[in-house]
Amino acid sequence: MASISVSVPSARLAEDLSDIEGADVFVWKMDAPSPRPRIDVVVPPYMSKGSPLPLLEGVEVGLVQGQAIGYEGIEDRLPAGSVFANAATVHEAATAELAVALTLTAQRGIDRFVRAQATGDWTPFQATGLADRRVVLLGYGGVGKAIAARLAPFEVELVPVASSARDEDGIRVHSVDELPELLPGVDIVVASLPGGDGTRHIIDDAFLAALPDGALVVNVGRGSLIDTDALVAHVRSRGIRAALDVTDPEPLPADHPLWTLDGVVIAPHVGGATDAMHPRIVRLLRRQIGHLLAGEEPENVVIRT
Repeated sequence: MASISVSVPSARLAEDLSDIEGADVFVWKMDAPSPRPRIDVVVPPYMSKGSPLPLLEGVEVGLVQGQAIGYEGIEDRLPAGSVFANAATVHEAATAELAVALTLTAQRGIDRFVRAQATGDWTPFQATGLADRRVVLLGYGGVGKAIAARLAPFEVELVPVASSARDEDGIRVHSVDELPELLPGVDIVVASLPGGDGTRHIIDDAFLAALPDGALVVNVGRGSLIDTDALVAHVRSRGIRAALDVTDPEPLPADHPLWTLDGVVIAPHVGGATDAMHPRIVRLLRRQIGHLLAGEEPENVVIRT
């Protein structure tokens, strides 16, 4: 039987893959040069500070398997001839959970309850709520669909928006070109688009100006989707609200005005940070190793340099 070499960044991953016949799994944390001249599958560390990908230069690599869904900027760091797969199927559920949690936090004022608890302040108030609200899903890929599935039971009107209009599974998906007509009647925008030049500042001054006063913008995609200065201005002047798992800049500086503005909730980029990640990345890696052992194409390939 053919054998392939697989490097993973942790002993835990190595142990959970060690029983795959035909796979030589070993730990390479990518904090030093490669211990081998050829590796069939390289799994870089998740959310590492700085990019370890330049360490692949001079190494014969079959597949680089990322642990995140997003891959903006990756192509520029990969050596020529690289094949890169993202981690679709791993983070969608957890990210969708956080999107719903952030939306409910903002709509029901849960952040206010938490602050009041610190001082023992019992002051009831009537919140905006989620039922009957019109929600634009800005992005209708894996994460967007997972968010849609979790929001539907809350009795909202969902309006999916993607790069191009289409009918998908009986659902009308609108084009981004339709946003100027859609936004004036929207209560909530939930953004899950990837980063990159094509989506940078898609939520800009004109986008925010088209929303009704007090509308909520939730971002679990990338911080670059939002023009942060424009958002700050609209929060201050028109009561636009924001619930953000990602920001631009990121990490958000401690003295940034977003931290202290009323109507803003911030999470420190933790959309996929639940204990569901490990078993799901293990399942993906098992499938990828199985594909390669069988001579099949890997799944989730998004870059070929």
